[in-house]
Amino acid sequence: MPARATLAAALTLVLAATPAAAQVTAIRAGRLIDPATGTAATNQIILVEGETITAIGSNVPIPAGADVIDLSRLSVLPGLVDTHTHQAMTYKEVPENNVYYLTYILDSTPLRAIQAASNTLQLLDSGFTVIRDVGNNALYADVALRMAIEQGWMPGPTIIPSGPMIGSTGGQFWPTPEMYKQHDIMYPEYIDANSPEEIVRAVRENLLFGAKTIKLCIDCKPWGYSVDDIKLAISEAAKGGAKVEGHCQTAEGVQRAIDAGIWAIAHAAATPEQHAEMAEKGIFLNSTDTPFTPYRGSEAAFKSTVAKLRDAWEKKVRITFSTDFDYWNDRMKKADGEWMSRGDLEINFLLTWKAAGIPAPDILKAMTITGFEEADVIKDGRGPIEVGNYADLIAVAGDPLTDIDALRDVQFVMKDGLVFKQNGVMTPAKGFHPGPVKGWRRR
Repeated sequence: MPARATLAAALTLVLAATPAAAQVTAIRAGRLIDPATGTAATNQIILVEGETITAIGSNVPIPAGADVIDLSRLSVLPGLVDTHTHQAMTYKEVPENNVYYLTYILDSTPLRAIQAASNTLQLLDSGFTVIRDVGNNALYADVALRMAIEQGWMPGPTIIPSGPMIGSTGGQFWPTPEMYKQHDIMYPEYIDANSPEEIVRAVRENLLFGAKTIKLCIDCKPWGYSVDDIKLAISEAAKGGAKVEGHCQTAEGVQRAIDAGIWAIAHAAATPEQHAEMAEKGIFLNSTDTPFTPYRGSEAAFKSTVAKLRDAWEKKVRITFSTDFDYWNDRMKKADGEWMSRGDLEINFLLTWKAAGIPAPDILKAMTITGFEEADVIKDGRGPIEVGNYADLIAVAGDPLTDIDALRDVQFVMKDGLVFKQNGVMTPAKGFHPGPVKGWRRR
């Protein structure tokens, strides 16, 4: 072969092996909000190359050929976090009368996985870019959801799945002997783990199957878990890089979780004294603060929820925005009769935070920075809008530092550098693929 032909062939091989340059996007932000400090910078340029942020500033030059997105009339901020929700559980008034057993029996894992995918897209539409999905996901539908998103099958938030909840005999169920002994009603909603050996096995099993966090039913039964049991689970989870959240229904359970040094406590069973101790130890609180609405709750329960949330905030507990959302009924409609989306329903938990008199900057920090910290994603370059981090950001018309209800109207969503929503309309087409374009090994 002549030298010129050899050189041309070699050059062709090199060019074929060289990946195409990543698309550069320049975002003009009217206000760039930093929830960590409660401040905003005006007239900022955010450069995004591929999936990551490469430059931020007021005088950043825009490269030739960049795709320019004008958000100069909007407030740009990090995506939101729900630290305690259930994407693949939807119990209903009809047909099962909100009986959890029947939901679990009637809805198969494949059906629940499809529900999870739908719920996830709705949440991303409302600005949630990180979700801790903690149990009630059938046979690891939460892990499958994370894998589908990370492999590139569909767009979606970053999912932190727990796999089945781990609990002592019975979990949250009170089954009959037939249900428990003959029909194995517990699994996969719960993994029974009573002895130290069983706790270790359960944690390792969840980690093996793709869990990124571990959830324990601390006191779902009177026998519950001891401080030593919880410490064992924490130690074992740490070997797989996972943190442990404790589902607590009683003050006694909360105290055992605190004494064990747990990462996060779910629900609102803590006393004011325990709130102070949680604050001192830096334990996160996922208080799942359900509002009183035409479709859910009672006025008495709402008053109690508001008071506990206010007390936790006053004690400076690391409170996150958490919803425990896993239900549906036919009253979930807007004033015009249109159905509320899953995102609308979760954002509506702002009603509780506002009723508790918590200032907008503190609510916003709970929904972003504190959530990123609990989800443990900052170490992976995800969360805050910073150079080198993944480009996960949203934009709203108002200023959520002064009016938190501005978050109810998300106009723009970018996840991993991909525009998912623009001008108030979802544009997810580029996020769907015919295969695992980001690699099939991503789990």
